[in-house]
Amino acid sequence: MDADLDTLATALYVRTDDLLKTFPEHAPARPRVGIAPRLTDAELATLAVMQALLSRTSEARWLRYAHAELHHLFPYLPQQPGYNKRLRALANTLRWLIGMLARDTSLWADDVWVADSTPVECARSRTTVHHSELAGWAEYGYCASHSRWFWGLRLHLLCTLHGLPVGFALAGAKADEREVLLGILDADPALAAGRRGQTVIADKNYYGRAFEADLAAAGITLLRPARAGESPARAPRSSSHYARSSSRSTTPSKANSTWNNTAATPQPGSGSVSSSESWHSPSSSGTTTTSAH
Repeated sequence: MDADLDTLATALYVRTDDLLKTFPEHAPARPRVGIAPRLTDAELATLAVMQALLSRTSEARWLRYAHAELHHLFPYLPQQPGYNKRLRALANTLRWLIGMLARDTSLWADDVWVADSTPVECARSRTTVHHSELAGWAEYGYCASHSRWFWGLRLHLLCTLHGLPVGFALAGAKADEREVLLGILDADPALAAGRRGQTVIADKNYYGRAFEADLAAAGITLLRPARAGESPARAPRSSSHYARSSSRSTTPSKANSTWNNTAATPQPGSGSVSSSESWHSPSSSGTTTTSAH
């Protein structure tokens, strides 16, 4: 094992263990009487993060690797069925831990967010579409970037310019991007609390006076490209004001284009930041919600 990865795993385990001891209500419920698991929830969360960091997509192969290379970090490792069962039961805890760990970073206080969505294709053949367990949620949608239709979902992401996820949601392929963004913000009212003057950069599909009014009520300023035929009065200033030095940001390349700046006038932030514990999004009907892990 790499020494730096060992250090990261140790630090992650210590922080996760402290959080679960401080907030035991977020750990999976277990009976008071019974056999305690040999692999703690903190160890399981650390193991899952290391699997993702090392890009191990197969749980069976990952556990074989862990048995051979990580025995000094994890004296006990379950078999694949037990690992999968424990990991599924820990889904809500992991989602909460992601938010808590994100607040430990300096990027969480960034006053500029980026909102967008990307297709998640789930099937191509008609037979698979009819027999998929996602039927009724996944649906046909159009991807303008690839100029084709697809059957599946859309991953909606709200993140900082450096790529730190602030909120995310899975919704039907036809779900309105504006409704999903509002759903992400409504899922945890504390997310925008204390962030008066927060700016959200989005594409031209995030438009509408009612939508902009909802963001303004939350103290969020929307910055987007001007739509075709839109009044110049709707684009009072350039996006270069919000450019940041980030290798993952596309803002500088758009600094000379025409952008719309709508919603409330920025006000000084209060310095209080909260993290959402779960993210929910409306489906295409706008009534059913689901969470993304």
